[in-house]
Amino acid sequence: MKLLENKVVLITGASRGIGKSIAEECAKQGAKVAFTYLSSDEKAKALEVELIQLGGEAKGFKSDAGKFDQAQTLVDQVLEVFGTIDVLVNNAGITRDTLLMRMTEEQWDEVMNTNLKSAFNLTKAVQKPMLKARSGSIINMSSVVGVSGNAGQSNYAASKAGLIGFTKSIAQELGSRNIRCNAIAPGFIETEMTAALDPNVVQEWRNSIPLKRGGTPLDVANLTVFLGSDMSKYITGQTINVCGGMLM
Repeated sequence: MKLLENKVVLITGASRGIGKSIAEECAKQGAKVAFTYLSSDEKAKALEVELIQLGGEAKGFKSDAGKFDQAQTLVDQVLEVFGTIDVLVNNAGITRDTLLMRMTEEQWDEVMNTNLKSAFNLTKAVQKPMLKARSGSIINMSSVVGVSGNAGQSNYAASKAGLIGFTKSIAQELGSRNIRCNAIAPGFIETEMTAALDPNVVQEWRNSIPLKRGGTPLDVANLTVFLGSDMSKYITGQTINVCGGMLM
């Protein structure tokens, strides 16, 4: 039996990178996948087709996770299509990196809304069906930057640190109803975004990591599948670093 057989997984921001890899691995493990996207209908449709070909059911929903009303509408739509939500992956995230002295209020608010408020919006919206089922797994995508901080990323670090505190609180609130909440803190993950960086800089980062390589989206996706599955049913309130030993 596959790890997520017959489970319905809702993933925010799944059109590329880590989110897309999570969607693919969930589908391979038998999940019915609902995912959100913001821009390209064409890319979303292509991902739908790909996930169905991997053996699962899938549907993309155009929705801004940072908007409270849209989050509730999204959950209602997913329930209408799939009947329930077993796993929520709060993956939507952006960066607006700059030093604090140059950071605008808009750059701060954009990051907070997309990275942190979206998790509040979606977690609150999925609470009702999960409480009714007395079961669920909520997975929040934090970052090692939320653990250690990083110059030039005060907005991003604050949003990801906030997710860790949010995760611990929700784990305590909902644990008695058999609803688990955990956070994943990826380190240096190599995606299409990092491919555009100076190769020498990227190699320096790799050399600074004990495992001597950057992570892959699949490294994060594998942990997400585990935390969404019944194999992790006694794990809640935890932040697990996927960083090759960058943080110990």
